[in-house]
Amino acid sequence: MKLGVFTVLYQNLPFEVMLDKLTEMGVEAVELGTGNFPGNSHCNPDDLLENPDKIRSFQRAIESRGLTISGLSCHGNPLHPNVKMAREAHEVWRKTVLLAERLDVPVINGFSGCPGDHLSAKHPNWVTCSWPPEYAEVLDWQWKEVVIPYWKEEAKFAEMHGINQIAFEMHPGFVVYNPETLLKLREHAGPSIGANFDPSHLVWQGIDPVEAIKKLGRENAIFHFHAKDTYLDQSNIKVNGVLDTKHYSKVLDRSWTFRSVGYGHNEKVWKDIISALRAVGYDYVISIEHEDMLASIDEGLIKAITLLKGTLFKEQLTEMWWA
Repeated sequence: MKLGVFTVLYQNLPFEVMLDKLTEMGVEAVELGTGNFPGNSHCNPDDLLENPDKIRSFQRAIESRGLTISGLSCHGNPLHPNVKMAREAHEVWRKTVLLAERLDVPVINGFSGCPGDHLSAKHPNWVTCSWPPEYAEVLDWQWKEVVIPYWKEEAKFAEMHGINQIAFEMHPGFVVYNPETLLKLREHAGPSIGANFDPSHLVWQGIDPVEAIKKLGRENAIFHFHAKDTYLDQSNIKVNGVLDTKHYSKVLDRSWTFRSVGYGHNEKVWKDIISALRAVGYDYVISIEHEDMLASIDEGLIKAITLLKGTLFKEQLTEMWWA
């Protein structure tokens, strides 16, 4: 396994300054945003695709520091009912596929997206219950008319360009938000659909990340991994449950809050997560995504790196000498 970082946390730093900083911290891989929600400050497809010299210089900057690119990330909503917003997200996705092909990056990370509840809707409609019955009707329409057709077509497009790993972050607010919905889309759109497994979005839903890893791992459906933690405030959960729309800054009032690795769950939990990944055959990058209201970028990232360095398995498995 390699330790990586999703570089958008240093989006205000120049590209090579960011690379130097992460190299000094002991990072081995970078995950780069190509647009939509992550932005493209370090990896703009429009700049790179039109200029072979820039691509070569870009690759040299990464490789000369002993780094690799774990994935290109273009988290957006190409299923948005607003046609303009959907088109923009779609165009970024397609350019990301073309860039991944040129850079020989095997994984593209993103969101499944979420449609509205009918063709003339203005906003996405994330369905979370089956009653009253119109919710079930909306969900059925979304999947049959929008979600499955779109991703079947885009999976074919990606495969045409040598990309066989489309890694969805299971994120509430989008139609793929847990292992069940991920596997549903994979069943319809093909085996190139998998997970960018981020436990931080699962634990507040009540999902055990180890069991979710085992479920998806048995299907060979984990393509990438985000190391991000979530603190669960049991006092607030006991009163209001886990659904929470308050701003992330209201840490004392929220039911859950994103934290640096180790500040939501202890080292033993993270060792169990890494061990589960090892058990299902995942031997790729553990990419830190830092989003912590209570820690500076540098301090929060360093603490995450320090904890994870002690949990990752670096050597190949040997034969079982004791049995």
